[in-house]
Amino acid sequence: MKKTLEEISREDGRYDAKGLKFVFEGLGGTIQKMREEEDFEPGPRHIGGAELARGLADLATERWGRLARMVLGNWNITTTRDLGEIVYLMIRHQWMTAQETDTIEDFDDVFDFEQVFEKDFTFEIR
Repeated sequence: MKKTLEEISREDGRYDAKGLKFVFEGLGGTIQKMREEEDFEPGPRHIGGAELARGLADLATERWGRLARMVLGNWNITTTRDLGEIVYLMIRHQWMTAQETDTIEDFDDVFDFEQVFEKDFTFEIR
């Protein structure tokens, strides 16, 4: 039987279960956004580490705005490498899959959290 994200988080000890849930939900959200793009071809499509990291940044910004960095930090997620560590943790526990060409290094230095979540953050006024 597959372990829950809470069990995985507790056993691993590095990241809060809420962070694992965020990354798992973010994968689905990233896929959905790609499907909504005009040039998206139907059918299965691989999402690379950098692409997923950027999708997770977009989701975090949408959900928490300027507080995104703080929320992720509370779950011990402070770099894009942490996002990769969570992805590969979930791959090991069969919550996600990877291709042979995927590596954890695909998540290294995709973006800087301070830059994306604070310096580049802009408020959208409607």
